[in-house]
Amino acid sequence: MEECSNITEDMFYISAFPISETGQCLLFIAVLLMYLMAVLGNLTIALLVCLVPQLHTPMYFFLSNLAISDVIYVSVTLPKLLSILLTQDHRMSFSPCMAQVYFFSLSAACDILLLTSMSYDRYVAICKPLQYSLLMSKDVCLSLALSPWLISVTNAAAHVLTTSLLSYCQTQNVDHFFCELKELYAITSSDATSRNIFMLCEDVLLAFFPFLLIMTSYIFIISTILKIRSSKGRLKAYSSCTSHLTTVILFYGPIIILYGKPQSEGSKELDKLLTLLYTAVVPMLNPFVYTLRNQDVLNAIQNIKQKRNMDFLK
Repeated sequence: MEECSNITEDMFYISAFPISETGQCLLFIAVLLMYLMAVLGNLTIALLVCLVPQLHTPMYFFLSNLAISDVIYVSVTLPKLLSILLTQDHRMSFSPCMAQVYFFSLSAACDILLLTSMSYDRYVAICKPLQYSLLMSKDVCLSLALSPWLISVTNAAAHVLTTSLLSYCQTQNVDHFFCELKELYAITSSDATSRNIFMLCEDVLLAFFPFLLIMTSYIFIISTILKIRSSKGRLKAYSSCTSHLTTVILFYGPIIILYGKPQSEGSKELDKLLTLLYTAVVPMLNPFVYTLRNQDVLNAIQNIKQKRNMDFLK
């Protein structure tokens, strides 16, 4: 909590990355490419799942939801960063800042919970294959897909409500590249102790606990795979969950490093880079992770190309 007059201004100053003009130009190009690739790649995945009947399975249904969440994830933070790098206008009014808080909280929590639903799907597919159609029925799939959105919407609304009621200092310099909750609590002139406790409880319930469930499911999955006698069977079972496990590692890796390392004044820039890693790089890589080694998706793309060629010849 900062010591200052208890005045709430209508403007925040987003510091972003204080680097040279050349560095800002290079960062602008890199972030723009990551943003375009993330949006186009994830929208392509979502459209493929909707259009191709062969992909109408629980795993791809969850994947399409994850793709939509990732589009929101990158679209709520990266455009403003691109604007800052291009125009050097670091200002952001109160309402857009609260919108960033809402949609970032929503998409981040939704990503984690959807990854948890996907891990349950992989657990049932490998550990209980004979009961798969029963345990992953249409109603169960809808529940596992809708509940992350409902929980995330509620959680994000709670964050915006508690954050918008705070008063802020006149300087209001947010030392990040978007309106990040911890930074907003750091510059408030109000007592943010209760908010920090709420955020800690949320981290446990919506980040650590789902991570524990994912790891537990993979302990059972790996144990089951090792019991398969044929090497071909083991490879097939392993390949069916490598994409999801890769995404989990890519998503949680930077977060674990970010929150696990000691905090110091000099580590602020590293914090920003790690945050950029899991807010931009991971959503960009997800479509590649799920398509490059996924024969179902590659076949779906090939079928659409062939259908278009046939229509064109007609």
